[in-house]
Amino acid sequence: MDINSAATVQHLARPDGSISYTVVGEGPLVVAVPGMGDLRGSLRELVGPLVAAGYRIAVTDLRGHGDSTTGFSEHGDEATAGDLLALVRELGGGPAVLIGNSMGAGAGVIAAAEAPREVAGLVGLGPFLRNPPAPAAMRAVMPLLYRVVLARPWGARFWRGYYASLNRGRRAPWLDEHLAALYASFRDPARLRQFRRLTVVLTHEPAERRIDDVEAPMLQVYGALDPDYDVAVESGWAREHGAQVLVVDDAGHYPHAQRPDVTVPAVLEFLAGLRDPAASGGWRMPQQHAQGSAAKGSAADGAGHAGA
Repeated sequence: MDINSAATVQHLARPDGSISYTVVGEGPLVVAVPGMGDLRGSLRELVGPLVAAGYRIAVTDLRGHGDSTTGFSEHGDEATAGDLLALVRELGGGPAVLIGNSMGAGAGVIAAAEAPREVAGLVGLGPFLRNPPAPAAMRAVMPLLYRVVLARPWGARFWRGYYASLNRGRRAPWLDEHLAALYASFRDPARLRQFRRLTVVLTHEPAERRIDDVEAPMLQVYGALDPDYDVAVESGWAREHGAQVLVVDDAGHYPHAQRPDVTVPAVLEFLAGLRDPAASGGWRMPQQHAQGSAAKGSAADGAGHAGA
């Protein structure tokens, strides 16, 4: 389903601006968010199957991205977590399952820790749940590097090429179309400026700090070829912190776009395990932290590779 044309774009007022979103379907609420430097259209492979399975799915843009406004002064995982919770409340108060790609997964962790009664589950796709281990010198130079490579007039062109490189392995048949949309979006000086501000301040330390406060079950999906981090290390870390983990072969940072044949069924199976028609909002909620931890632990026992 092309979520850019199949639903009306709506806006949610937030401090300093508004975030754009679309919502389709009927049933338990799912809220999805893309990662840094991306558009909500990157999540298109999830929307149709979730609607067909009886879910109501809202897909939002990040601050300053896509159709969101461009006057935001705060960016990052914590700001995005607040936006996700605000959207859940706007759409009826939840509970909801949150799906996030890249930094969106870290934002989901923070949201679930902040509002456990409003988040029934988490799905991370190519997730950043912490800052991957890196030399101190590299961490220090990255903000300066982003300021340079995302400057005008070459910033949009650079990001188009870099985004393409993150799609190691199989590529979505619509990737070229999506790259063109990214290039067009970030040719707007205001959007490129907002993106650059995000890259300079972005840290996943808040997600790492809060992950053990999450009561909701978690599914974290990694592309085996993701160049952003050591997949074995990061997926092992997620498993140690209670997540069910799936590593998808022949995919990079966007397993939902590159291997929907593997990722979408896994997400649907995970959601089905949380669904309870008798419960408020249609989701089974953990009654206490101990029960939530037990549920996550049992799910993690089934982790593994898929898509060979």
